[in-house]
Amino acid sequence: QVQLVESGGGLVQPGGSLRLSCTASRSILSIGTMGWSRQAPGNERELVARISSGGTTTYADSVKGRFTISRDNTKNTVALQMNSLNAEDTAVYYCNTTYSGRNYWGQGTQVTVSS
Repeated sequence: QVQLVESGGGLVQPGGSLRLSCTASRSILSIGTMGWSRQAPGNERELVARISSGGTTTYADSVKGRFTISRDNTKNTVALQMNSLNAEDTAVYYCNTTYSGRNYWGQGTQVTVSS
């Protein structure tokens, strides 16, 4: 099993930045690819970014150039640096991964972009 705990959400003004962090309960080297997804009210959950164990990254078109995903294998953490935030980024952000054929999700952290 894997427990994922997110932190770092909050309220930010348009154009601002936030950094989300996800801590896993076991070595993320053993887990492999880690990702961040988000879900806005009335919308389906969507993949925002993911990073492989080797550091290969993938981003949704809507966040390319603004968001950066990174991982620290020594601390079992995955971070999402979010810059130039706008109202469309408002959502609950979830850390997620697949391990031993099962999907795991964190409890989510709210990000609200508003003036």
